Amino acid sequence: MKIKETPLKDCYIIEPTIFEDDRGYFFEKYNEKRFEELTGLNGHFVQDNISKSSYGVIRGIHLQKGEHAQAKLVSCLEGRVWDVAVDLRKDSPTFGKWFGIELTAENKTQLYVPRGFGHGFSVLSETAVFAYKCDNFYDKESEAGVLYSDSYLNIDWGIPEQDAVLSEKDQILPGFNKE
Repeated sequence: MKIKETPLKDCYIIEPTIFEDDRGYFFEKYNEKRFEELTGLNGHFVQDNISKSSYGVIRGIHLQKGEHAQAKLVSCLEGRVWDVAVDLRKDSPTFGKWFGIELTAENKTQLYVPRGFGHGFSVLSETAVFAYKCDNFYDKESEAGVLYSDSYLNIDWGIPEQDAVLSEKDQILPGFNKE
């Protein structure tokens, strides 16, 4: 496993070491001890979520606030997505900045999104299966988010605007608050 820093504080790219032969491949998807050694962060996850979406779907920008805030370790199990993390921690030197990376079933790369970040992705392939490991349990009352098309953040979702497919909830999220 290789850990790479992103331009955002505490947000990491995780690349597995893949062992391939004529039978297929093997890789360690996650190792809590190794993750903590390489990042210095707590990597204890308590909930796994899976979503399947079709081309053009944008899910996000979502987060949980307060005592139910979640760090996420995300990956694409099938297809291709453009994954986006947004630093929403007001005391962070990278507050209001975003980072995007293509996660695919082929590259098996993961992104660690810390607590206090917004997270979203767009589907670049016909369909995609996306996995989230979360370090805290979901709590509906703690849901929050930022509008995917916020002009200040100016996120490139990797798909034409006319192809974007959003839930009603995601279409009415508030804009980014710089204060």
